[in-house]
Amino acid sequence: MNKEPAEDTVRSSTAGLFTRGALDTFPLIVAATPFAIIYGALALKNGLSFVAALSMSTFVFAGASQFVAVTLVGASAPLLIIIATVLVVNLRHILYSIRFMPNIKQLPKWQRVPMAFWMTDESFSVTSRFIDQKNPSDRQWQRYYWGSAVAMYLTWIFFSCIGMLLGQHIPGVTGWGLEIAMILAFIAIVVPLLKTNSHICCALVAMASSVVTFHWPYQIGLLFSSLLAIGVGVLIDHYYGKKFEPIE
Repeated sequence: MNKEPAEDTVRSSTAGLFTRGALDTFPLIVAATPFAIIYGALALKNGLSFVAALSMSTFVFAGASQFVAVTLVGASAPLLIIIATVLVVNLRHILYSIRFMPNIKQLPKWQRVPMAFWMTDESFSVTSRFIDQKNPSDRQWQRYYWGSAVAMYLTWIFFSCIGMLLGQHIPGVTGWGLEIAMILAFIAIVVPLLKTNSHICCALVAMASSVVTFHWPYQIGLLFSSLLAIGVGVLIDHYYGKKFEPIE
């Protein structure tokens, strides 16, 4: 990582970069908002208390995992299935951490731990793009990242509460189909990251397997499809890595 920005357009003030990170994340925040509402309503519907559901948004802060967890709780899934499924859903964060590790390895642990906690698909996407396009210094991209992360965090908690309140007073909120917004946002995040043929094969396998296993109990199909796609990606990279060139 270069220590000097390549472009004069990168603002150096803390407030400026923090605000820019929040504003650049705003379109993805809009897409995540219905998902937070659905989570809040579904959590109460599936037996969680208001405090438990809010605590999950506050201390777990992992939208897809929270959604999967409350769905499995509602289906009375075994605890082992819930833990394993949530773990697999969150495996992508290991890749996110690897992406930023060269830039943060010099930071003390007390700074790295909160950065890892507040990492989301949305913040990873906009921050990666900011780094690639603007070539900022480490301090500048970290300020930008925190603007994105804090905006996502506060929005997720607020609209989770809105979903809980709506779920208590308006029946059928979980059937409104609002979660489609988050699905579209996730597609918009993932597609630009598919830069090699092995990435594309992995995504296609996951998609096809998810369709085939959609009706498996306790969302085991999600667990199976994730592991299958990961396995396919690893095998392709191992046996055909030299033949599969990056896609321009």
